[in-house]
Amino acid sequence: MPDSSAEDSTSGDPPNVIFVTTDQQRLDTIHALGASHMDTPNIDRLVDEGVSFTDCHVTAPSCAPSRASLFTGYYPHTTGIYRNGDRWTHSWVEDLSEAGYYTLNVGKMHTAPYNAPAGFDERYEVENKDRYLAPVPGGEPPLPGEKYYLDAWDRALMAKGLHKQQREFYREWDDYEERLGAFEWELPKEAHPDVFVGEFTTQWLDRMPKLDRPLFAAVGFPGPHPPFDPTPEFAEEYMDRDLPLPDVSEADLESQPPPLKGLREHNEEVDHDSVTHDLDATEEQLHRQRAYYYANVAMIDEQVGEILDALERNGYDDTVVVFASDHGEMLGDHGHVQKWTMYEEATNVPAIVWSPDRFDSREVDDLVSLFDLGATVLDLAGVETDDLEAESLVPALAGDDDWSGRETVYAEHRRDGILRETEFMTMVRTDDWKLVHFVDYDEGQLFDLREDPDEEENLWHDPAAQDKKRELLDRLLEWRIQSGVDTADWAADFR
Repeated sequence: MPDSSAEDSTSGDPPNVIFVTTDQQRLDTIHALGASHMDTPNIDRLVDEGVSFTDCHVTAPSCAPSRASLFTGYYPHTTGIYRNGDRWTHSWVEDLSEAGYYTLNVGKMHTAPYNAPAGFDERYEVENKDRYLAPVPGGEPPLPGEKYYLDAWDRALMAKGLHKQQREFYREWDDYEERLGAFEWELPKEAHPDVFVGEFTTQWLDRMPKLDRPLFAAVGFPGPHPPFDPTPEFAEEYMDRDLPLPDVSEADLESQPPPLKGLREHNEEVDHDSVTHDLDATEEQLHRQRAYYYANVAMIDEQVGEILDALERNGYDDTVVVFASDHGEMLGDHGHVQKWTMYEEATNVPAIVWSPDRFDSREVDDLVSLFDLGATVLDLAGVETDDLEAESLVPALAGDDDWSGRETVYAEHRRDGILRETEFMTMVRTDDWKLVHFVDYDEGQLFDLREDPDEEENLWHDPAAQDKKRELLDRLLEWRIQSGVDTADWAADFR
């Protein structure tokens, strides 16, 4: 881990930082960024008054490896955290604490074990909505008390005498198979996990004494990760709207490499997170699935507004708010659901930095990587970031004319219980091209993003694209070698 320093990288004292993460939120869910089907006035405020990075890509298309990368500043192959359930206990939050910050977590982080301190002075963890058994990292026998896990939300529901909505109960619905993971939240609104996380955060800000040192708060909303479960009023609002629906061609499906075909088949057979998947779903089914997903985003937006109001009324004047998501959601595009692919819907996520008194508002369309937001927070806090594989975005926030983003971004994922047909999947993306490599297949994906932004024409075997394919494969090779060289002199124990 990098050394800490008291010197701020900007003028004045280190700011408070509220780092808001959602789970599985696509970029095209924010009205101010072009999603006309959405109402997101509070996230829109962050966009209108902040700096939005509209070409930000994750380093891994699932929760734990992406979050571990974000909160360490290293790629999954460096952290050793490749998939959900891999042991993850350390983060750069420890460096913020050493630099004088008070560190708070409300909501999802997805460390393993769930309650690993990870540098936080206080943790009120809330994990996946559909979770009922805690994963045991590495397949080891469970320790006493680890088989079943009650997070802060579980305990709040138990205190109210409520049973959490989850897969066992949803399966009792007569139309469960047709729901595609979309269900109405039938418990009180305040019992919804996204409302719980938002209200817990605002109450903490309202009730705790103002600190004599800067605050870092990681606020992790469990949504819009499935089950897609808005309260009835939010569901009704989006059910009444015209929404963009997937339009998948047979040529697209046929051109996908075997691991992705296997992924589609697996998700049709197994209802992960209460999501049933059907390639032949009706327009009505797809509309409900998207309506409930978008409604979940709107519920989170409401809570973002409450947090912004709480910061203002409690005197957190010099505060940087970061808003991002750990990966996207396929929602039927390209015939897929959830994540575990390298399509734009899964890798391109919201990334907003809001601090009107520090930075002028703008949209930045240069390539950045999600974990660069972590390096940015450390830079703003005055913590050294030179040893990280992530790169600070402070020059971009400050409008530095010499800053031009990354030439390439990378993402990777290892075989798990869902991405079962490949041992390792890697993406390299430039402004114009994307290549997806599967280590155990001669087939992959190659897209000309300028000519084919919807990624429907796979050029992997196109004779005219072989030079570009070779160039991108060479970039992958150089990246992995350089990463190994850069990290060879130290051993970071994130696990």
